[in-house]
Amino acid sequence: MPASPSTARAINDRLALRLLQQEGPLTAGQLKQLTGLSRPTVADLVERLTAAGLISVVGESGEQRRGPNARLYGIVADRAQLAALDVRTEGVTVVVADLLGAELGRASVPIAGDAGTGPAVEQAVALVERAAKEAGAERLHTLGIGAPGLIDPATGELRDSSGLPEWHRRLVAALQERLPARVIVENETNLAALAEQRDGAARDRDTFVLLWLGHGTGAAVVLDGRLRRGASGGTGEIGFLPVPGTTTLPSATDCVGGFHSLAGAAAIAELAAGYGLEAAESSGEPRAAALVRAAVAAVSSSGTDRFLYDLADRFLSALADRLAVGAASVVAVLDPGCVVLGGEVGQAGGEVLAARVGERLARMSPLPAEVRAGALGGGAVLRGALLTARESAQDDLFTPHPR
Repeated sequence: MPASPSTARAINDRLALRLLQQEGPLTAGQLKQLTGLSRPTVADLVERLTAAGLISVVGESGEQRRGPNARLYGIVADRAQLAALDVRTEGVTVVVADLLGAELGRASVPIAGDAGTGPAVEQAVALVERAAKEAGAERLHTLGIGAPGLIDPATGELRDSSGLPEWHRRLVAALQERLPARVIVENETNLAALAEQRDGAARDRDTFVLLWLGHGTGAAVVLDGRLRRGASGGTGEIGFLPVPGTTTLPSATDCVGGFHSLAGAAAIAELAAGYGLEAAESSGEPRAAALVRAAVAAVSSSGTDRFLYDLADRFLSALADRLAVGAASVVAVLDPGCVVLGGEVGQAGGEVLAARVGERLARMSPLPAEVRAGALGGGAVLRGALLTARESAQDDLFTPHPR
């Protein structure tokens, strides 16, 4: 059946808003050309969206002719303010942005391992409130949270997870109580994959797997353009994957003996120590990432002495062997065609590490899979959380609500 006039108007409005989001400010003539709508229809939707406070005149086109036809219309960025929160075991980082995703403020706070649940939650909530106030966002519309652990696909809540601090789960409830905002929680690795697909290494892929290599390990699965979470929200818990090369097997409550024991930050640092490698500490970066970055620099520099080159080369080869085991397991089951080495370690390894993992994967798996270095590193979680918050806010604001 043909759409009703009100439905057709809503569809046209959303189409125009999406174009303005993707392309930036446009004239009415450009909207007509890109949408294929008639001039009167475009004039009507521009009037509606302006009256609703969603778009405004932001300038004029560079054409010689002036007047109404040269007006540039853009989305009103301050119609809503958003926030994104990256929750780690050792602290939290928040970024505040406008409706188009432009950053208005950023702040972080470390949380000591011996901090009690109540004080830790209060520190994190106070950080979000302070960052929002300093950015001029008195009332946040949507808050996107990236956190380690399982997200219940039915409720969207962070589930109890072994090895993670209790304050993580309590934080979500506290933010929902204290902030007049919609709160969305997503697994950190899933958010990293969304960010790498939108702005990073997987921009040309609608099917891929991201291996998260940071303080811990994880995987995110994107198939046919959709993020797959699994029946219980546990898709990608690759840290628990039983693998050769460990001294025991993982259990339902502990990933020691799984892939985490080969590719977690502590395991990588221990591997580097075995080769006598050292690296300067970097604030906020896992030591493993600094070690990998130093090793890559050593094998890439013509001025590196032979002894150091050999140590770095052997370390990177051993690390690539380990990562290829996890990658081959994922490829054998999902056949994604592309594996992105994400997180701080994946970014530090760059193309040097990705190429080595790719070579080993090609020998281990009959299924072709390109291995790429993540482009966003640890910042992918915060970027993914902000993208999720922005999409949710725009879906709400761009959808006509009954009066």
